[in-house]
Amino acid sequence: MGSPNDERKLESGGVAPAPTRSIHPAFYIALWIALSSSVILFNKWVLFSAKFALFLTTWHMAFATLMTQLMAKFTTTLDSRHKVPMNTNTYIKAIVPIGIMFSLSLIFGNFAYLYLSVSFIQMLKATNAVATLLATWAFGMAAPNLNKLLNVSAIVIGVAIASFGELKFDGLGFIIQVTGIVCEALRLVMVQRLLSSDEFKMDPLVSVYYYAPACAAINGFFTIMIELPRMTMGDILQVGLITLIANAFVAFLLNVSVVLLIGKTNAVVLTMSGVLKDILLVVASMVIFGDPVTLQQYFGYSIALAGLVYYKLGAEKLQQMTTDAKLTINEVRRNNPAGFKLGAICGGLFFVAFIFMSWSRGLPGSSLPTPGV
Repeated sequence: MGSPNDERKLESGGVAPAPTRSIHPAFYIALWIALSSSVILFNKWVLFSAKFALFLTTWHMAFATLMTQLMAKFTTTLDSRHKVPMNTNTYIKAIVPIGIMFSLSLIFGNFAYLYLSVSFIQMLKATNAVATLLATWAFGMAAPNLNKLLNVSAIVIGVAIASFGELKFDGLGFIIQVTGIVCEALRLVMVQRLLSSDEFKMDPLVSVYYYAPACAAINGFFTIMIELPRMTMGDILQVGLITLIANAFVAFLLNVSVVLLIGKTNAVVLTMSGVLKDILLVVASMVIFGDPVTLQQYFGYSIALAGLVYYKLGAEKLQQMTTDAKLTINEVRRNNPAGFKLGAICGGLFFVAFIFMSWSRGLPGSSLPTPGV
């Protein structure tokens, strides 16, 4: 069936355009969720064996620098960089500070995996929106708003409840993760200030093209000062060269998937996809690493996610999405009742299995295999 625009063209005597085959946006959503989750779980897996978070972050940035330089030279993907008025002075004043915050957020973020579970880290990351909002107020980019503060308070309350329910709580790991969240919020505000001018229009890949070299240099300095003296070639071989290359390649593909997702969807879809990804990561963390999650954490994290969705979408958009969802469910139930019942049964079984798994203490966390060559 043609679109309403096509039908109007036919009614007015025009010729409707020939239908074109295109990839459904759901593919890009699934791709981004899969890659984003894979990077987090992959990093946790690597750091489980080798405790060199600084080196891993430096390696990611060096690999991203190499890939973007090759893409700039041999493809047209990054040609939009020529429209950016970049010079040495601008790079030092605008890009380097962003690179420093980006590096610190990655460094602290990776170090947190040495102390905290993946599931708890994802719960703490729900406060990113709160930290970013406070940073915009601190930098004078937005006027303080009591209503917005009340909206994000639910996120803080939810994360606080989840934190008190964390069985493997580590004070140092908590401070490291919160510091990483603050650095990420400052980076986002700096980027927003930079891009608020019409002169700077950069898609995520072009941003990586400019940020990656600075981040690689900054991270490399910290790696040389802190980790390199106690690292040996045996540490790298223990993880495996192929594993490190695959890890960096998946991290780079994540940046590519962000470009595709932004181009094919919108901010609302990106927000909901991020919430779904966080939920799936908590589940995956329980299954793969055996991270225990208490009912108190479920309750607190649910409050935090609900507050996050409400803050980013607003009441009007949520009401519209709820109405659309009801119409879609009723249509599916009317057109395919057998499939609807099967889906409901499968969903119920999955929920029961999930609850049973969360109560179980026999998860394979203690027998997690370490990376090999």
